Amino acid sequence: MALSQGPKKNYRCDRSLQQFYTGGPFAVGSGAPGGEGEGDAEAEAFLACACGSELRVVSAADTSAIGEPIDGDSEAVTALALSPDSRLLFAAGHSRLIRAWDLATRTCIRSWKGHDGPVMAMACHASGGLLATAGADKKVCVWDVDGGFCTHFFRGHTGVVTTIMFHKDPKRLLLFSGSDDGDVRVWSLESKKCIAVLKAHLSTVTSLALSEDGQTLLSAGRDKVVTVWDLRKYSSKKTITAYEMIEGVSFIGPGSGFLACLGVEPANLKEKANGYCLTVGERGVVRIWCLESAVCVFEQKSSDVTINSENEESRRGFTATVMLPDDRGLLCVTADQEFLFYSCTRTDEGTFQLNLYKRLIGYNDEILDLKFVGEEEQYLAVATNLEQVRVYDVASMSCSYVLAGHTEIVVCLDTCVSASGKTLVVTGSKDNTVKLWDMEKRSCIGTGKGHLGAIGCVAFSKKLKNFFVSGSSDRTIKVWTWDDALIDANGEVPLKAKAGVAAHDKDINSLSVSPDDGLVCSGSEDRMACIWKLPNLVSSVVLKGHKRGIWSVEFSPVERCVITSSGDRTIKIWHVPDGSCLKTFEGHTSSVLRASFLSRGTQFVSCGSDGLVKLWTIKTNECIATYDKHDGKVWALAVGRKTEMLATGGTDSDLNLWHDCTLEDKQEDFLKKEEEVLRGQELENAVSDSDYTKAIQLAFELRRPRRLLELFSQLCRKADPEDPIEKALHGLPKEGLRVLLEYIREWNTKPKFCHVAQFVLFRVLRSFPPTDIVEIKGISELLEGLIPYSQRHFSRVDRLVRSTFLLDYTLTRMSVVDPDVVDAGTTRDVTNDSSVENGEILPEEPAQESPEKPGKKIKSSKKGSNKKGKASSSNVVSVDPDVVDAGTTRDVTNESSVENGEILPEEPAQESPEKLGKKRKIKQIKQER
Repeated sequence: MALSQGPKKNYRCDRSLQQFYTGGPFAVGSGAPGGEGEGDAEAEAFLACACGSELRVVSAADTSAIGEPIDGDSEAVTALALSPDSRLLFAAGHSRLIRAWDLATRTCIRSWKGHDGPVMAMACHASGGLLATAGADKKVCVWDVDGGFCTHFFRGHTGVVTTIMFHKDPKRLLLFSGSDDGDVRVWSLESKKCIAVLKAHLSTVTSLALSEDGQTLLSAGRDKVVTVWDLRKYSSKKTITAYEMIEGVSFIGPGSGFLACLGVEPANLKEKANGYCLTVGERGVVRIWCLESAVCVFEQKSSDVTINSENEESRRGFTATVMLPDDRGLLCVTADQEFLFYSCTRTDEGTFQLNLYKRLIGYNDEILDLKFVGEEEQYLAVATNLEQVRVYDVASMSCSYVLAGHTEIVVCLDTCVSASGKTLVVTGSKDNTVKLWDMEKRSCIGTGKGHLGAIGCVAFSKKLKNFFVSGSSDRTIKVWTWDDALIDANGEVPLKAKAGVAAHDKDINSLSVSPDDGLVCSGSEDRMACIWKLPNLVSSVVLKGHKRGIWSVEFSPVERCVITSSGDRTIKIWHVPDGSCLKTFEGHTSSVLRASFLSRGTQFVSCGSDGLVKLWTIKTNECIATYDKHDGKVWALAVGRKTEMLATGGTDSDLNLWHDCTLEDKQEDFLKKEEEVLRGQELENAVSDSDYTKAIQLAFELRRPRRLLELFSQLCRKADPEDPIEKALHGLPKEGLRVLLEYIREWNTKPKFCHVAQFVLFRVLRSFPPTDIVEIKGISELLEGLIPYSQRHFSRVDRLVRSTFLLDYTLTRMSVVDPDVVDAGTTRDVTNDSSVENGEILPEEPAQESPEKPGKKIKSSKKGSNKKGKASSSNVVSVDPDVVDAGTTRDVTNESSVENGEILPEEPAQESPEKLGKKRKIKQIKQER
């Protein structure tokens, strides 16, 4: 992964660990969900789990989600079952509604209601055609999967039916059920009756298992016994006392690798009538039993499940077990929502060994703190609402191992690599102790006791890395040291506090050690941050200014500065020598819970109760990025010292990993711009070649509406018979057609471009049927924006057309336009002096002189009014109403007379008597002078 040397511009969440199992029912499928991986022997198994009211399908390899979550009922899911081909998933909840889901399409193909109470267990027949359900109403029902109707209805149990199972042989139509009343009943689907009642348990029957030959049945219960039944006689053959409440029992098949590791030959197994089985229960260990002798042949030395031995009521163990198909090992499920995968080996000494090779965490609860582990930061230590610390592999997001030792919830932790190269982790818990862990040994090497309250924060030394400090709800700070001899020693030794001080008036929330190990800063609920000199914890500076409690403090890696985040929704940077506030940052809408420096102290990242993660630049006081990937408070924030990778976690139980993608984004922008330049040149080449179809498609792909408008404007003026617009439109997807309609809507709002918008809109409506247009997303909003402006444009055109009639009338009354019609179907075209008849231009005929007026020619205009008023005065001759002579016509253009086709000389105009009188008076005055 490339690391940006300059300021960070952006982070991207590339991996996320989300909750997928909150307890209750689950199912294991083989191949890909929906049957896509059918026939692939190497296909990974998957898990279908109940997660609250949802159903989640995840890969058994890395818990990566397969498809989207399936939304079930609003209430919790109580029963799950998969069809034999893993195509269908059956689920039921407290709503008593049974649903059948197609895993390939994530759709509910059938649902029905059949019980009077919640469905507690389900089982699918080997043929896939029948589904058996057991309910809290003490009934057992069998349903036809295709039809959704009940084929069998059984009554007989006196308690809640807890487990149900079909016979493995499809030809033997038998159904087994166990109940709270301690009975195991065998039902015949042929006779629709109960053919046997197996009474041996004194408590709830929790699990049933059937041998490969179908002749032996195992039943386990919370009465701490396992009973072996002979199905030929329906009688008890043997009872195994387990001395623990059994939650799951399973047969070990003849071809299983477990038998080979146990040293059992298949030939010897056939001679024995019963074989081997394994059990899991409240103790959290796997045990293997020989059914013939009822002897435990293997028991785990230690449990992989955290068990609180001090409080018997809180003991947690296994809740179920499943033998994985294709001899892939054993799967055990814990009450802490963990999936443990085991494989078996045979040691050199010939003993059986069970190895835990994978641990999947279904539910993390609330994440309180987390830190990267190791020099290469390959692991991530996470503290949740548990007594243990889970260490995840960053690459696969699977839990590699667990640090167990605290007796109460672990609240805080810190990590470092010591001077000797050892990877160490320190944890603080509500049991008032701090523990030091060696990651190579995966064990606790030291415990510090001395605080009188819950440990709220811990911090390692940054330089010498030979001490750590702790803060508690007892308002004190203590310094703990160790030496290399302690690390090399075997076992757990007590840690001693070198110094201590009563630091604050309220709980201490955060601690940070300076890079030179000379100072330690503490933040408290009393709204103050205090700086103390090490190693004696002498008070140096008190930082006052926050209006609410301080949640986190951290020293700058390069300068003598401290950053603090508070419940007053602000982040402050302080100058250490004088305790002055240098900068204040505001932007979060709720309490800021964590803040850490980035980019050698030039940036920092913060998270808060508003569920936001923000990236800040200190120099400009600017928040350059905000990320919203959490649904609740973000309590935990970890920054990798080497890779500057981010990890966040909070109340939503989601664990998100963020990596710096500044260089990637810069490279992507460069490639995008380069491609855009090349496509732009291709667009210009298409325009030069008059390839308008390609040009329109390129302009649309490049999202250049201005260029697209210019192309449509050019085509609007041309009469192209091929119509490249329609060809381009047919190549657009539905989403592209929606964008085009958005462009048309914008163009249509401007009178300057409305004619182009109407031109393109007409092509769209002509090219696509109404059914396709209606399916466009948001078409109603687009039409609401198109219709009013289109009506306004057409109204304006209509008013313009009506105004032309006044112009025609005026020109006609002024005798500029002659309304005379030469013939009923013929109109004289005065522009070229030709006739138009029924839309066709007739050849010009010679002018005929009138016998009465041989010197007068007929001049006519087009039929009707010329609406554009473009008649020229040079080719339109009006008839002077004052006729000088019978054969003379006045030409008004040059005030000359035309007689018999000849132009006569112009006659002087006759003056009025008044003008003549005025002239005579002027002449007389001049003569007198």
